[in-house]
Amino acid sequence: MMEEISIMVAYDAHVFSQLHDEDFLTSLVAISKPRSLVPTKKLKKYEKEYQTMRESQLQQEDPMDRYKRENRRLQEASMRLEQENDDLAHELVTSKIALRNDLDQAEDKADVLNKELLLTKQRLVETEEEKRKQEEETTQLKEVFRKQLEKAEYEIKKTTAIIAEYKQICSQLSTRLEKQQAASKEELEVVKGKMMTCKHCSDIFSKEGALKLAAISREDQGIEADDEKDSLKKQLREMELELAQTKLQLVEAKCKIQELEHQRGALMNEIQAAKNSWFSKTLNSIKTATGTQPLQPPQAAQPPKEST
Repeated sequence: MMEEISIMVAYDAHVFSQLHDEDFLTSLVAISKPRSLVPTKKLKKYEKEYQTMRESQLQQEDPMDRYKRENRRLQEASMRLEQENDDLAHELVTSKIALRNDLDQAEDKADVLNKELLLTKQRLVETEEEKRKQEEETTQLKEVFRKQLEKAEYEIKKTTAIIAEYKQICSQLSTRLEKQQAASKEELEVVKGKMMTCKHCSDIFSKEGALKLAAISREDQGIEADDEKDSLKKQLREMELELAQTKLQLVEAKCKIQELEHQRGALMNEIQAAKNSWFSKTLNSIKTATGTQPLQPPQAAQPPKEST
């Protein structure tokens, strides 16, 4: 009884598979043939004839042969399914391994990116702190530079005023010296004219107006001539001494002017050096923050020297 049931089940499966195969073949034939050559009605007619022929062949065929053939077909299908199952299992394992590798690589990459992110955040914090310090230092440098600049400008103004004052003094001394020289010359001419009118004193001067160095005996001159000569000599010495003092004051004033101009030039150099130092530090701090090389500071310009 069980054998008959199994045979009937196998036969039904065989018939179903044959019908399925026949339908598949019929569809292939219908697709492969040009539709324009065979009408649809004839195709249906041929299909019915083919179905009738196959049913008659199945009824006439020996059941044992049919079962054997069906058994072989089922075994082949089972082997094919097992092979496909093995292939799918292998593909599944391979896919899992590939996915695991990809996941490991993604995790490693994520770890690297997290480390880089932490380093970048730390570097950003350090950069912001460095920037804040540089801004504070720049503010302090600006304040120091401003004070030094104000001090230097005050010193320059003071020095300029002193130089102008000394120049004015020198000009006044020069004018005074010229006036004194002219007055002394006029006074000397008057004295010389008076002495030339005196017969006792005319021998003191030569014809060119210079004093004679020849010794004149006091015994040959009177007391009045000696007193007048001594007075004239004393007056000449005083005038020469006053002239020498005036010249000395003029030289001292010129030396003081030169010294003040030298101090002014030194102050200008210090101001320019302070400007260059502040400019260089500012550029270096900016370039350090941006990661580039610092620029060279401009050359210090020499301050113009005033003529004395």
